[in-house]
Amino acid sequence: MTILNEQYTLNNGVKIPKLGFGTWLIDNDEVATAVQQAAQIGYRHFDTAQAYGNEQGVGAGLKATGLSRDELFVTTKVQAEFKDDVTVKKSIDESLQKLDLDYVDLVLIHAPEPWAEFHGENHYFEENLAVWRAMEDALKEGKIRAIGVSNFLQTDLANILENGSVKPAVNQLLTHIGNTSFDLLEQAKQHDILVEAYSPVAHGEILQNEQIQRMAHKYQVSVPQLAIRYCLELGTLPLPKSVNSAHIANNAAVDFKISAADMMILKELPQVIDYGHSSDFPVFSGK
Repeated sequence: MTILNEQYTLNNGVKIPKLGFGTWLIDNDEVATAVQQAAQIGYRHFDTAQAYGNEQGVGAGLKATGLSRDELFVTTKVQAEFKDDVTVKKSIDESLQKLDLDYVDLVLIHAPEPWAEFHGENHYFEENLAVWRAMEDALKEGKIRAIGVSNFLQTDLANILENGSVKPAVNQLLTHIGNTSFDLLEQAKQHDILVEAYSPVAHGEILQNEQIQRMAHKYQVSVPQLAIRYCLELGTLPLPKSVNSAHIANNAAVDFKISAADMMILKELPQVIDYGHSSDFPVFSGK
C-alpha cells in the first residue's frame, strides 16, 4: 500500500486521502492537464479555491480522468474577501457550476481576514460566523460533505468552535520544515481537527538548504520527498503541487519513515523568514 491509498477520517466520519494535489498558482488553462497527470499517477484528492481562478480547469481535468465521482475527493475554498452569508452561498453554487459537480467534498474559509488585511488586528469574528452559517446550510443541503477553515489562528478557530453548530473538520495551514505552528497543531489535535499542510516544500525555497539536503541524502530521497514526509510524520495532510509529471510522481513516493531523532532535528530548525521570490505572496508576507 502506498500513501496514495491511505486515508484519514475527518471528525464527521468522512474519509479523506492522506496526500492531496494542490493547484495554487496553476493557471486555469493548464490545470486540467496537471490534474489528469496526477490522477494517472494515483492521486484522488484535489485542492483548489475560488481565489485560484482555476476551478473550471480542475473540473474539466477531473471529468477527463474518467474516474467515478465517489473515487475523487475535491476541496475548494470560499474567497477570503467574502464575509456575508448571501455572497458565500452564491459563491458555493458558482463553485459547483465551475467544477461541474453536484457536491464538493470539503469547503474551507480561505482566510479569517481579506488578504489585504491578512492576520491584521480585525479578526472579523462576526463576519466569519456568518460565512460559517452559510457553509453549515450548504452542508445540510448536501452541497458539501465537510467544512473547515484555512489560515485560522487560535483565536479565529476558537470563535468557530465556540459559536458554530458544526465543528470544523480541517484547518489548512502553511506548514513545512522551518515553518511549523506547533501551537496550532496542538489546538487542532485537541479538537479532533485535521491540519492540512499547504506549501509543504516552502514553494521550493528550502531546496537549497544544505542541512535538509544532507538529511534527504541520508534517506536516499529528494528534498521535496523529505519535506512531504515530514508533514505526514506530524499527522498532517500535505498538499504538494507541480505541473511536471515526474515531480508529481516524486512527490507521492514518500513511503519511508523519518526517525524520531531526525524529526526532532527538523522540528528545531530555525524558522524560515526569507522566502526569496515567493515573499510577496500574502500567505508568506502577511501583506
